[in-house]
Amino acid sequence: MKIYEPKNFNFNENINETIVKNIIKYRKEKGLTQEALAHYADLSNEFVRRVESTKGKRAYSLYSVYKIAKVLDVSIDKLFEE
Repeated sequence: MKIYEPKNFNFNENINETIVKNIIKYRKEKGLTQEALAHYADLSNEFVRRVESTKGKRAYSLYSVYKIAKVLDVSIDKLFEE
């Protein structure tokens, strides 16, 4: 059995906040409302509102993030940039 040496990957513990900040930034740059983003991404208005909310926990699928990125016309990795 192979023993792996410890590595420090420096994971971003606040990745949700980073994603949300970037979704809001790119949505506003595109001149879209939350409602328009929801419509074009085929998501509910409530879902987009919750994703962008600064309160409470957020849970969303990679597919939902992908759809949002497509509507915002950015590569998905842009939403993860700090």
